[in-house]
Amino acid sequence: MDIVFATGNANKVREIREILEGVKINGEQVEVYSMKDKNINIDIEENGKTFAENAMIKAKAVAGVLPEAIVMADDSGLEVDYINKEPGIYSARYMGEDTSYHIKNNNIIERIKDAVGEERSARFVCAMAAVLPDGRELLSVKNMEGRIAYEERGENGFGFDPIFLVPPYEQTSAELSPEDKNAISHRGQALRDMKRLLEEAYR
Repeated sequence: MDIVFATGNANKVREIREILEGVKINGEQVEVYSMKDKNINIDIEENGKTFAENAMIKAKAVAGVLPEAIVMADDSGLEVDYINKEPGIYSARYMGEDTSYHIKNNNIIERIKDAVGEERSARFVCAMAAVLPDGRELLSVKNMEGRIAYEERGENGFGFDPIFLVPPYEQTSAELSPEDKNAISHRGQALRDMKRLLEEAYR
């Protein structure tokens, strides 16, 4: 059975494949595909009010096109406490979808320039949803707590990773190795939990 992940983001698909490697459904190894791999191009209106609602909206939309596959989707983003948990569910659209993350990151740094210590607290949130061919729905929501750095650092990550300081490493998410990042990241936690939920669902 195939798992189709509702994204066209190649970086995200690579992370997902690394973490879901070895997952078995009914004793069989499954393959993870992106929407692009399956030539699916549909507009999905993410009009939920939470990460969980948006993740399930995406999963259901793609499941409507691919009813024979397990469809997974996530909605994830950055919450910065000092600016009322912005950008939150609007993380991907923050300052416009075509705006570079270098500009977005430095905008956040500027907006919280007066914050010190714990005032710079932030978290990455990931909601992971799955819709099974029989209509069952699975959901997992996980956080990674940290702080906003004073400048961009690191080349390994993408998005807001270069400004997100991760305790206890005191490195940004973009400075961590892929292995260390996957071990603690919001997406890594949610995917491992989803892996467990899927295996339980098919026992």
